[in-house]
Amino acid sequence: MNHMEETQRRLSLYLEVSSHNEEPCLPLHTSIVLFLLSYCKCKSFKLYLVSTEPASTQSLKSQIPECLDVSETQTEFLPQLVRGCRLPAVLDETGRLCRAGLAVVLRYIINKTLDADPSRNDVLALLGFKKTCLKACAEVSKWTRLCEIGIPSAVEEHLRNPTNQYQQLPLPVLTLEQRLAEPVRVHNDDKIRRKKLQEQRRNKKNESADGQRDTDWESKSSQLPPVCDELELRAALAKLSVNPIPALTTRENSEIRKVKTTDLPPLEHVFAEGLYFTLTDVVLLPCIHKYLCCLQAHNASTLHQLPHLLRWYNRVQEVPGVLQAATECGMTLSSPQVPTSGLSEPSAEDNPTSLLEEEENQEMITQLPFVGGPRPTMTKLKENGIEADFAPHPCPAWTLPWDSLPGAINPTEGKMSNIRADRKRQQLNNLVAMVTQLARPGYTVVDFCSGTGHVGIALAHTLPDCQVILIENKEESLVRAQSRSAELGLNNIGFIQANLDYFTGPFHVGVGLHACGVATDMVMEHCIQAGAAFVVSPCCYGFIQNAVKFTFPKSKRFQETLTYKEHMILCRFADQTAVQLPPERRLIGKQCMGLVDLDRSWAAETHGYSVQVMTMEPESCSPKNNMLVGRPLQKIQLTGNTNA
Repeated sequence: MNHMEETQRRLSLYLEVSSHNEEPCLPLHTSIVLFLLSYCKCKSFKLYLVSTEPASTQSLKSQIPECLDVSETQTEFLPQLVRGCRLPAVLDETGRLCRAGLAVVLRYIINKTLDADPSRNDVLALLGFKKTCLKACAEVSKWTRLCEIGIPSAVEEHLRNPTNQYQQLPLPVLTLEQRLAEPVRVHNDDKIRRKKLQEQRRNKKNESADGQRDTDWESKSSQLPPVCDELELRAALAKLSVNPIPALTTRENSEIRKVKTTDLPPLEHVFAEGLYFTLTDVVLLPCIHKYLCCLQAHNASTLHQLPHLLRWYNRVQEVPGVLQAATECGMTLSSPQVPTSGLSEPSAEDNPTSLLEEEENQEMITQLPFVGGPRPTMTKLKENGIEADFAPHPCPAWTLPWDSLPGAINPTEGKMSNIRADRKRQQLNNLVAMVTQLARPGYTVVDFCSGTGHVGIALAHTLPDCQVILIENKEESLVRAQSRSAELGLNNIGFIQANLDYFTGPFHVGVGLHACGVATDMVMEHCIQAGAAFVVSPCCYGFIQNAVKFTFPKSKRFQETLTYKEHMILCRFADQTAVQLPPERRLIGKQCMGLVDLDRSWAAETHGYSVQVMTMEPESCSPKNNMLVGRPLQKIQLTGNTNA
């Protein structure tokens, strides 16, 4: 294979270049990706540095590893799928599958590195226990949101205004500091904690036997990590196939084995997720490095508020390969010390409750056991003139020509029973019927939370004059959808693996089949911001809870009538529509579904939409058979989601 063919077959990785004082600079997300590429020694990608205007990136050369194949381009020249996403983004060899967003791209780089060299245990370890590190999307995971969005955004904001001596430490940074101060739990922590207790007792016995230690030894030992630190570090480095300290015996003595779990010493954080160096540390290192450098230069006295963060920063530098990768990316890592003289511990006023703790407390309130049934809440709404209202289905008998459709469109191709496949076909009939009423030739239709592509593929086949984009966070599902579309030879379809917020492209119609919990609200919000029509079938009402972008109830009339807890009662009982339940309970569940979706529809109408809540036909096609169809009152314009 010649060099040109090799370049054409490589994946294209697009990284953003921004500007500061009219000079090009690398955003933190770009620096993080470059650091991981250097750490993994990954050469599977052709890199493109993307700027909005023509600009030379020569001044950035010291921040880009020399081993990487890098070119420059501008936003206007990006492929269409990439242009509709926030960077970083990777486009596959076909040009049809785009992976976008920091965590998604980083995990993909790790997987491509392992494909090229399966022996890289240090790279495999980055994915964490069960390979789930940063896998949960930021919309639902507080930890992913903190690491992927909160920390980088807070640091970049601080870097833009570093001289404000009275500026409080960013809340996401304080949240991370608090998390690092907490004891950690890992899947085998009982065994490690018993080893730690055994080592503590052994050291205590040795100290007693030795008596008074000489001054020189004591002076040297004060420079070593504390005893409680050594075992955690040993376990962490052993995970990376490194063992600089002799390992402990593999089995504890009987006295140690008899100690109750509650009496064992806690494990301390070594790295961000606990004991082991993971992708989270890779994300945080460029951020914290730049933040600490800025803090030392402009406000070093505040370092005493971050002792655990400084300890983490020093620990990361002990991981083999980190210093070299940092150097290749223009980062000169240092060992800042915590000022100790004349400084007191931060007060409660200086250290506000963390974002994670606030959200966890709110979640505990949300999940308090409900007392009573939904009837008092439904009666309260009725007394205020609010009842579930279902619009008639405009085309209840419409159906796709299933007998003449290619097999790859039929749900029976998947791993599901005939009865379930039949219901899935009925659900697709409803959504495709509504979309065909809204779509026009040349429209872009987006299938949100697309899964393996049942809805999107049927739409792409039915609407050959429209462009259909499938968006899904799970790579396995999207790859399956791409395979099905390739079998059909569809040319009007594209695939994006990303969280919803990373898709910012323009579109005319958004669709979502059984978008779980707040995913329905996220899809509707995305469509409203883009000025697009929507066809959404909600699911998992019991998972609805307040989110970053919206709270419940959503509409003014519901807010004036119900409390948050009363709305949660409706959501909980809206899930009680399963066929095995008594008919009366299913009827109440259906009414609760209607009320929750009525609240959603009224909230959308305040943004200039006409929204109908209707029931899919036949009703037996799904226990969650509601469908919200929204049309913007003004003519649809291809504006894109500029506020995402």
